[in-house]
Amino acid sequence: MPKFSPIPASPVVERAEGVAADGTRIRIVYMEQTVANVAFALTIPGDGMPRIVHWGRPMPAAGRDTALLHAYDALKPQRVSGALDETAWPSVLPTQAESWIGEPRFVVRRGGVELFCGFTVTDVTADVIGDVPTVTVSAEDAEQGVRVLWTAELEQGGLIRQHVTVRNLFGADAAPLEIGRVELGFALPASATEILTATGHHLRERSPQRQPLTVGRFEKNSLTGRPDFDASLLLTAGVPGFGFEHGEAYAVHVGWSGNSCLSAERLPYTTGLIGGGELLFGGEIELDGADGEAAYTTPWVYGSFGDGLNEIAARFHDHLRRLHPNLSAKPRPVILNTWEAVYFNHDFDTLKALADKAVEVGVERFVVDDGWFGSRRDDTSGLGDWQIAQEVWPDGPKSLKALADYVHGVGLEFGLWFEPEMVNPDSDVARAHPEWILSPTAGRLPMQGRSQQVLDLTNPDAAAYIFDCIDSLVGELGIDYIKWDHNKLVTEPGSRFSGRPAVHAQTEAVYGIWRRLKENHPGLEIESCSSGGGRVDLGILEYADRIWASDCVDPVERADIQRYTSLLVPPEMIGEHVGDSPAHSTRRATSQEMRMAMAFFGHLGVEWNLLKQPQENLDLLAEWIAEFKKHREWFAIDAMVHTDSPDPAVRVDGVVKPDRSAAIYRFTQLTTSATYPAAPVRLPGLKPDANYLIQPVPVSLDIEGATSPAREAIGNGQSALGWWTADGTVMNGAQLASYGLRMPSLHPANAVLFWAIEV
Repeated sequence: MPKFSPIPASPVVERAEGVAADGTRIRIVYMEQTVANVAFALTIPGDGMPRIVHWGRPMPAAGRDTALLHAYDALKPQRVSGALDETAWPSVLPTQAESWIGEPRFVVRRGGVELFCGFTVTDVTADVIGDVPTVTVSAEDAEQGVRVLWTAELEQGGLIRQHVTVRNLFGADAAPLEIGRVELGFALPASATEILTATGHHLRERSPQRQPLTVGRFEKNSLTGRPDFDASLLLTAGVPGFGFEHGEAYAVHVGWSGNSCLSAERLPYTTGLIGGGELLFGGEIELDGADGEAAYTTPWVYGSFGDGLNEIAARFHDHLRRLHPNLSAKPRPVILNTWEAVYFNHDFDTLKALADKAVEVGVERFVVDDGWFGSRRDDTSGLGDWQIAQEVWPDGPKSLKALADYVHGVGLEFGLWFEPEMVNPDSDVARAHPEWILSPTAGRLPMQGRSQQVLDLTNPDAAAYIFDCIDSLVGELGIDYIKWDHNKLVTEPGSRFSGRPAVHAQTEAVYGIWRRLKENHPGLEIESCSSGGGRVDLGILEYADRIWASDCVDPVERADIQRYTSLLVPPEMIGEHVGDSPAHSTRRATSQEMRMAMAFFGHLGVEWNLLKQPQENLDLLAEWIAEFKKHREWFAIDAMVHTDSPDPAVRVDGVVKPDRSAAIYRFTQLTTSATYPAAPVRLPGLKPDANYLIQPVPVSLDIEGATSPAREAIGNGQSALGWWTADGTVMNGAQLASYGLRMPSLHPANAVLFWAIEV
């Protein structure tokens, strides 16, 4: 029998070797994060690539080595009639050499000729590196000159991530190795027969869609140089009917801001795979083989396991919170962004007055949006000319510096909008440097979007121009925060500098500029905005301090946009703003309470011309902002939870303290319910054996519909809800998770906040 050789560390990494029933030598790697309640195990049969044989809860220590050795015999499929001599049992990087006959997942070419690689494993290492169990597997096809180094890590929060580095082993005298596709996979149990993804468009990102995982392939591709509005963020496969609160499920995400693919695939001969990788255009990546050191490393492909989507999301949140400790160390400043307040109509006196109003209501960061530079009086010209507009700011840098100094002087941080990756053809920089524009040929530009083209940041001169402009302005104006936008789809991305498609290199160039800006200006924060929510991924979020979820701030639309964005992004990193009514994007009228409640759990902001609001609206906004500030430090470490309501008209979302001693929930009545009043709702996340005081948050105590006076003027008006008082009621956590409690009867497009505090 095999015996594990444990590596003395916590969390757990164990290795073992043995011999299977058919005589195959088996190497086993078991990794566990005990606190996260997740384990991951691989078998490496003979010299073949790793197979995933366990992904789920930790296995008992007693007999674990024997059980995993037997997993090879238990899971390896039999040979069947009409197929190859070995039935497909996909590895983490399946090829036809191991009987994979699904979509090609490892595509490389030399001299234009596709290679069919069969990899032989040459080395396996496993260790704990900085509290992260890590396994690396080296393999190569020596005859064809291709080597791969596959790495998997099991993070402290239970997230698994894998990537692979591909090397060209042939020297410079051989044809380069062209990388076509490298798509990594996680094996699925047979019970995972339903998939959840999201679709969307501008102003309606992250709309959920479900379907069976049948025999065949489902994929979500992005070929616009960014994840885009239709990005799923996660592709999740699970038992039928899995939801936020329950149901075994497995989710994947590609941490990359360029072109990518998420896929789920099942063959008639084997269980399913989910995974993904970067999508590359022909000739985009070629390894020239100089000294045998040329390499391509894929983006990280992340996997999250959980009993329900809330647990899956918590693992991604843990990952991002560890990357960005400033999110909890520095309470998220309340923002006022000037876009929907003034659009392009900038002038010193108006913005100064708006800053004063911002201070009055409790705002802490003032962000000047599009329109401060070049000839940018509308969206048709000036983009790319990152010099302060003399027309708007007669003294140039002195004028905008005066505003920045004034903003700082009244106690606000100062932020500024940029869109550095794009350019208007009607701009000084485009006229001076037409070769800086990504285009398929010198004589033809791609189709425009918003009167824009894409600036080729793979050209060192263009990248230096952009970096120097932003770097100098950050220093001169004392910029604390950059809103970094990206509005045009990146199509026909030919670089006249390299002569190649440039999405991969462009993405790396953006990451590089962000890194350098943050190195030069410690404490600088950057928001990822891309026509709203068009660039949300763990690649950009390695550097971004928050994302703009959508250009739509209509709270009814935001209810699901924010809910499904939070499957990947913790709430404190999601820009959630209180806007005008009717909403500028939908013309839907909503109550101020609804708009404030929908923004309450995120990185709270204001997208509203406060200069045009009556004092009573400003006072109410100030009251809600003050309430938000009481809780925001907890929001940065709380668990985000959502309920599975059988009523499609309602949403219940919440944030629960790590020790589950308290939580705040939001009940939203989007439309009218089939039941009248709406049925009781469950509250997930609390201790089942504890009692909780349930009370309205004070700002919601007297919201319309919560108490009887709100509708007494209407004939046959509703009665008061018995517990919706300042005294509240006391209930048990198990009760709240099963039968729940009744919410106030609200008009459509209204929401209330209430908390649960352990007593």
